[in-house]
Amino acid sequence: MPATLELVCTDDGCELDMFELHYTYDMPDSVGVTDFQCPYCGGVDCLEAVEL
Repeated sequence: MPATLELVCTDDGCELDMFELHYTYDMPDSVGVTDFQCPYCGGVDCLEAVEL
């Protein structure tokens, strides 16, 4: 099963709570939180992975 990454935006001005990224098998293993930006506010340094 390909990886799934749950992210939360920690920017106080952002209304997005949490979102989930579903990868395909073609996604490199080195991809992580720093490779994405918040789809709502566009922030990049405000994303954190949700550890379940």
